[in-house]
Amino acid sequence: MGEGQAILVTGAARGIGRAIAGLAATRGWPVGVNYLRDERAAHSVVEEIARGGGKAVALRGDVANEEDVKAMFDGAARALGPICGVVANAGIVAPAARLADMSLERMRRVFEVNILGVYLTAREAARRMSTSLGGKGGAIVLVSSTAARIGSPNVYVDYAGSKAAVDALALGLSKELAADGVRVNSVRPGLIDTEIHAKGGEPDRAFRIGATTPMGRPGTPDEVAEAVVWMLSDAASYVTGAVLDVAGGR
Repeated sequence: MGEGQAILVTGAARGIGRAIAGLAATRGWPVGVNYLRDERAAHSVVEEIARGGGKAVALRGDVANEEDVKAMFDGAARALGPICGVVANAGIVAPAARLADMSLERMRRVFEVNILGVYLTAREAARRMSTSLGGKGGAIVLVSSTAARIGSPNVYVDYAGSKAAVDALALGLSKELAADGVRVNSVRPGLIDTEIHAKGGEPDRAFRIGATTPMGRPGTPDEVAEAVVWMLSDAASYVTGAVLDVAGGR
């Protein structure tokens, strides 16, 4: 992607998504900042990017809702121009629990956001970016998790399973879209210091488990953002179907 080509980042109001949006803006890319509930946080991302001389727009939408996803892409294109990069980052966890204790409602929402939401986002990107459909090509990066290969027993096996589906999508979709000028990759963060752990009921989890990694600490959103932005960029022009761990050796 060259300077001036627009990207869309889902779940960009905080944490890893916010870091991705900010770093992408420093590369000269206009950024669509998707959020679901926290309008104030999303607009603060947009304002921060504007203060740095960049361009961004806040776009409300539930990634698990097909019409919201379409509207989000339409709004980004109207405000920023054709979208050439998409980061499917939006995801949720629920409080730590064993599978035997999980309700259907909990599992359904985790799968709706983390699987269906990513698939809908990637599908809309494929429809708009594929050269065979009139697009200009580009790059899709899916934000997964090392939970996909660890399984997260006794904590959230539903979340782990949803992220394994994300990795499978990266592998399959990369092959579907390679001839259409669209690269698809997955970045798999490990224990990263974000608010998601508090939402899962363990606010100190990143530091507690991060201390046991070979690097002895949790990662930061900025460190994940560097990997994602590299995957989006022309520096990764021969990289597709890759699953990259950003996990401190865990």
